[in-house]
Amino acid sequence: MAQHSPVINIEDINQLKSNNLVFVDATNRHHDNDFKKIEGLIYFDLNNDLSATTDDSKNGGRHPLPTLESFKKTLFQKGISPNQHLIIFDEKQNANAASRLWWMFKAIGHEKVQVLNGGFQKEIKSFFKMKKIEEKNDFLNYQAKEWLLKTTDLQQVKEAINSNEYIIIDVRESTRFNGEHEPIDLVAGHIPTAINIPFSENIDKNGHLLEPHLLKEKYASIYSNYPSNKIIVHCGSGVTACHTLLALAYAGFELPKLYVGSWSEWSRNL
Repeated sequence: MAQHSPVINIEDINQLKSNNLVFVDATNRHHDNDFKKIEGLIYFDLNNDLSATTDDSKNGGRHPLPTLESFKKTLFQKGISPNQHLIIFDEKQNANAASRLWWMFKAIGHEKVQVLNGGFQKEIKSFFKMKKIEEKNDFLNYQAKEWLLKTTDLQQVKEAINSNEYIIIDVRESTRFNGEHEPIDLVAGHIPTAINIPFSENIDKNGHLLEPHLLKEKYASIYSNYPSNKIIVHCGSGVTACHTLLALAYAGFELPKLYVGSWSEWSRNL
């Protein structure tokens, strides 16, 4: 396994040579579960740390990105520095906040960041012997002046649906894509011309990502017909889409564009 693969298996953690390993908890701590009992983790909350506050999902969706400066401030407050080796997990097979946080770290230029394959596992508790984070006088700042990974917005998606140069991938489950079931947003359905590749197809029966060669086979036809900057990936609110982006990175593909507003924004602008 390459040192900086976007995904790490739990059995490979002991092989890491990093002297600055930090475990990042992206679970939903509102639930009564084991995560509340774990000490020594740096915790990120999807709504408060990984999203901007919004009064109307019509503008940016339910989980719009925070400003880059706001995210930098959050990282400083939590003691995160660019030289750390981060391992992120959540409790939903990384289909929720973990993959979104991974994408944000890569988009700010963080090199050593990996997602724990399969999400939280009880065995990982044995690794929580945290090293002290650097004193503030040794703290390194992130140099990025803008998000470094590709995104797209509502207007650009509108243009994409009228162009055969683009492909739009919706990663929600098929019942939501088909408009048969919509548990969150006000309107059911999908963006015109979009195709449906549920993120759940990227994982095996144990909740782990498929092996890179299988993911490569799965998405090869798309990448053979479209360059990465003509591929748009979205979900309900720009969070679960990052799970598919993680899978694509694991397979060795260049990341496509993330439509952060996703269906939550699009459906409110019909």
